[in-house]
Amino acid sequence: MSESNSVLVGQKPAMNYVLACITLFHSGAKEINVKARGRAISRAVDVVEILRRRFLPDVKIKSVGIGTQQLPATNQPGATTNVSTIEIVLTKG
Repeated sequence: MSESNSVLVGQKPAMNYVLACITLFHSGAKEINVKARGRAISRAVDVVEILRRRFLPDVKIKSVGIGTQQLPATNQPGATTNVSTIEIVLTKG
């Protein structure tokens, strides 16, 4: 799968990401990744649920992956901070 089939969820409203997913599916993608980390994880879950329940009921969740990334801390040099991540793989079938 190419990285162009990924939607990276951030601080924008959820409907922006829903529209991005719909656009990817209508352009012929069979599978897309919805990725988020930190506080955006809840928004990513909202995006997937809005997409499945309102717009594309034939979209299924193939897998959900969770993890942690270590990033350099902004306030202390040499220190790291842990950030939670999620990746939701959706298929249209």
